[in-house]
Amino acid sequence: QVQLGESGGGLVQAGGSLRLSCAASGRTFSSYAMGWFRQAPGKEREFVATVSRSGGYTSYAGSVKGRFTISRDNAKNTMYLQMNSLKPEDTAVYYCAATANYYSNYERAHLYDYWGQGTQVTVSS
Repeated sequence: QVQLGESGGGLVQAGGSLRLSCAASGRTFSSYAMGWFRQAPGKEREFVATVSRSGGYTSYAGSVKGRFTISRDNAKNTMYLQMNSLKPEDTAVYYCAATANYYSNYERAHLYDYWGQGTQVTVSS
């Protein structure tokens, strides 16, 4: 089992940057594929980015590709989401998620077994 906790959210102006962190408990962090999802008020939770166990493979939602970068440091049991050129439509609660299972695609929320509590990101125009 793994416990996840996000940090780094906040209020930023459009065009600004934030870096989210997801700290994981336990000694087997590298055995989990990880992902970031977000949920805006009144909307369903949506995929943002995913990173493989080694960090060598990443995938992004089209709406954030080229602006966001997902990474992980297995020695620190931490995953990151660097968010640049933020837009008001990026406003949402951001969640990190983990799964120990193997899939061909990690972009569906229901594939993840463990979730953090979320961190609010608000981008003002």
